[in-house]
Amino acid sequence: MKKVTLLATALAMVTGSAFAADMPLKALKAPPAPAFDPWDVAFGGAIMNDYIFRGVTQSNHKPSVAAYFEPRYNINKDLQLYAGVSAESISFANRAAAEVDVYGGIRPTFGAFAFDIGVWGYLYPGGSCADNVLTGGIPGGGVCPVSTTTIFLADGNVMKKDVSFFEVYGKLNYTINDNWSVGVNEYYSPNFLNSGAWGNYSSLTAKWIAPSTTFGASGVGMYVSGEFGRQWFGTSDAFYGTGAGTVFANGIPYKDYNTWNIGVGFTYKVFTLDLRYSDTDLNKGDCNAFTSAFNATGTTNVTPINPGGAGSNWCGAAGIAKLSFDLTAMSNLK
Repeated sequence: MKKVTLLATALAMVTGSAFAADMPLKALKAPPAPAFDPWDVAFGGAIMNDYIFRGVTQSNHKPSVAAYFEPRYNINKDLQLYAGVSAESISFANRAAAEVDVYGGIRPTFGAFAFDIGVWGYLYPGGSCADNVLTGGIPGGGVCPVSTTTIFLADGNVMKKDVSFFEVYGKLNYTINDNWSVGVNEYYSPNFLNSGAWGNYSSLTAKWIAPSTTFGASGVGMYVSGEFGRQWFGTSDAFYGTGAGTVFANGIPYKDYNTWNIGVGFTYKVFTLDLRYSDTDLNKGDCNAFTSAFNATGTTNVTPINPGGAGSNWCGAAGIAKLSFDLTAMSNLK
């Protein structure tokens, strides 16, 4: 009898274990997905030996510093709204204190196509009207109200006190693969540099990113990039006319020009070192008429829009070394 009881108990234990193995297990709850946070902020700064904008120096080929702050709102993973402010140190003929940029737009993405559409305002606070000293030996050519703040340029150039302006723009970048991307850009201003002349800039870009293993496990990345662009202009207002009785007394039809740059960059964490060559096809005379450079020299750079012959090197070949850092709150501050 005892043996029968032990056998029954053993069978019950085995049967119970088998039934338990066949019973469905209650699934463990997955941890909740992190809540989607649509807000982000990008910010950074840079120091460079020359601030070049579309092939033309904005800092008289001298060092410049820059900083930016850009809040972003992601409607979803493929659609971002943004606004920002940035500033760069410059050296203009009107002695403007800095360039302050205020901008905003939208960045939609469709697969490998990334768009960027917005408005960009270029502000130049702290400027004074710049006149020349060449009219009949009388200080001032009559384009500026003469006061204690009037700047007199010995090279014959003039410049408005305020050259602030805005542009509307559209950009498209196409990512071919992990290493290659190409892009096209379009900018338009109805009053470029507050000169009275409209401006239109179009460019093509390309970028190659080296494989992440190029420098082993060091974390250093590398890229090569370039751009080719063309800047078109209308005619300035009478402030920049070439003088009474001349064919351009009521304004200068600025010379359209091509510009290009190519460079190599090295990245490490949030830092980028970019080494670049930049140039244009503007000659020194037409460059002088466009830039109103305060240090133009000579008398032989005569062109139809630069009858005085002074020349400027602000539009020529330049080498640029730029060290920058870029962070976002979501990626770097959490």
